Amino acid sequence: MKKLMILSVATLAMFSCKNETTESKAEATQEETKVVETPDPTSEWITLFDGTSMDQWRGYGTATMYSEWTIEDGAMAFTPGKEGGKNIISKDTYENFVLSLEWKISEGGNSGIFWGVHESSDYKEAYETGPEIQVLDDAKHPDSFVAEGTHKAGSLYDMIRRPDGLINPAGEWNKVELEVNHVTNLAKLKLNGKDAFTFPVHGEQWDTMVAGSKFADWKGFGKYQKGHIGLQDHSDKVWYRNIKIKPIK
Repeated sequence: MKKLMILSVATLAMFSCKNETTESKAEATQEETKVVETPDPTSEWITLFDGTSMDQWRGYGTATMYSEWTIEDGAMAFTPGKEGGKNIISKDTYENFVLSLEWKISEGGNSGIFWGVHESSDYKEAYETGPEIQVLDDAKHPDSFVAEGTHKAGSLYDMIRRPDGLINPAGEWNKVELEVNHVTNLAKLKLNGKDAFTFPVHGEQWDTMVAGSKFADWKGFGKYQKGHIGLQDHSDKVWYRNIKIKPIK
C-alpha cells in the first residue's frame, strides 16, 4: 500500500508538472501571439510629401526645387514671385496609380493638380501635356463662372464639371483621391471622400472629350500614359499636404 501511495503521489506530481508545462507553453504562445504585428494595409503607398521634406519634387524643366515652394505648418506652400511658370513635378513617373492629397487655396486663388506630365523641350509648361484637376476659389475667381462650370474646383479642367456640394471654400482643406488606370481605361475621382465622376483616360472617348475642349489642337495634351505628377503655379498662394501615391499593379 505504501508503495502504491508513493507511486500515486509521484504520478500526480508528474501529471502536475506536465500540466504546468503545458499551461506555461500555452501562456508563452499567447504572449508570442500578442507581439505578432499585423501587416500595414497602407504599406503600398509611396509618400510624396510628409510635411517635412520636398525631396520627391523638383521644378518642371530643372533639377532643383523652385524657391517659391516652401514648407509651412506641415504643408507644401506656393507663394508667387515676380516670375511665373514655377510649376513642380514628382521626380518619378507613374502610369496606373491612386493619388491622394489635400489642397487649400487662397481667397480668389487658382492652381491645379496634373498627371501624365511629359517633360520635354517641346513643352514649356507642365499643363501642355498633363490633364488637370482644378484647384480654385469657386466663389471669387472668374474661372468659376465660365465654360459651363468645367473650370470649377474639382473639375477635370475644361472637360468635366464636378457635381455640386463636394468642395469646401477657400481657406479650408479639400481632399482629392484620383485613380488612373490605363489597363481598364478608367479614371475615378473622389472629392472629400465622396465619389465625384469617372472618365476614360485614352482611346476614342478620351479623344472626343479633348476635341471638345480648349486642348483640341494641343499636340501633346493627354497623349502620355506614363508621366509625372504636377502642381501648378498660377500666380496665387496655395497649399498642399499629405501627398501620397499607390501604383496599381
